[in-house]
Amino acid sequence: MGDYVLYRIGKFIAMHIPLKLAYKLAIFFSDVHFIFANKDRATVLGNLKVIFPEKSVREIRRIRIRMFRNFAKYLVDFFRFEKLTKEEVAKNVKVLNRHYLDQALARNKGVIVLSAHIGNWELGGAVVALAGYPIWVVAMTHKYKKVNDFFVNQRKNKGINVIPMERAVKQCLTVLNENKLLGLIGDRDFTERGITEDFFGKPMLFPVGPAGFALKTGAAIVPTFIVRNPDDNFTLMIEKPIIVEPSISNKNGGDEKLRKVISQYKIIFEEYIRKYPDQWYMFRKFWKD
Repeated sequence: MGDYVLYRIGKFIAMHIPLKLAYKLAIFFSDVHFIFANKDRATVLGNLKVIFPEKSVREIRRIRIRMFRNFAKYLVDFFRFEKLTKEEVAKNVKVLNRHYLDQALARNKGVIVLSAHIGNWELGGAVVALAGYPIWVVAMTHKYKKVNDFFVNQRKNKGINVIPMERAVKQCLTVLNENKLLGLIGDRDFTERGITEDFFGKPMLFPVGPAGFALKTGAAIVPTFIVRNPDDNFTLMIEKPIIVEPSISNKNGGDEKLRKVISQYKIIFEEYIRKYPDQWYMFRKFWKD
C-alpha cells in the first residue's frame, strides 16, 4: 500500500502549491529516483536504442533523463485534475483538427479515440470530456483497491467514464453502438494474445482491441495525442480518421484483417514516438531479445 500513500501525498502537495513549484519539486524527486532506479534506466536505454540506432549513447541518455523528468510532470498534472477547468484548458491546451473527431461521430458508428503512452493521455481524456464529448476509457485494474479507486476517481472527477479491462468487451461494444467515444491505448499488449507486427523494425505484440472493435462495429479509429510543449502548455493533435469496413466474422482471415488495420496506426505511433521520444513513457522492456 506504499504506492497509495505516495499518491495521496503527491496529490496533496500538487494541489496546494503553485504549478511551477510543483514541477520543480517533481523534477527534483525524479532526479533522485533516477540515480537509484538502475533497472528502469537500463530498460529505457534499451528501448531508445531500438528507436534510434543511429544515435550515440550520449544522445540517448539525454533523451532518457528528459523522459524521466517529463513523466514526473505528467504525474503532477494528473494529481491536479480537480483544479482543471474549461477555462484552464482553453488557455493552456491548443487543439488541432477537432473537426476530424466531429466527422467521425457524424458516421453514427461510434469513435475509437486511439492513443499511446505518449505525452499526457490522461489529460487528453479530460480535455475531450470537458469539451462535452461522452467518453469512456478502458483501464487496467490495480491489484490494490485503494490505488485503483484513486485513479478511477481522478478520471471520473473530470467526466471520464472508466471501463475495467477485465470486463471490457461488452461495455466497449455498447459505447460504440451508442455512437460515443471509446478511449484506448494501443502501443502495449497486456494479455499476451495480441497480433505480432514489426515496430521500429522488431516484432512486438499489439493489442487487438482497437482493430477488433473497429472491425466489429465499423467505428472510425481516430489517432489522438496530447504532448507537452517547451513552455509546459500542451497541444492536442487529432489525426485523420481511419475508416474500417465492418467484418461480421473474423473466422476467415481474421488475423490478416486485424493486421491490416493495426498496420495503419502503428506507422502513426512510430512517427509520434520518434518526434517525442522524451514523452514516450515506457519503463518496461518493450521488445523481446
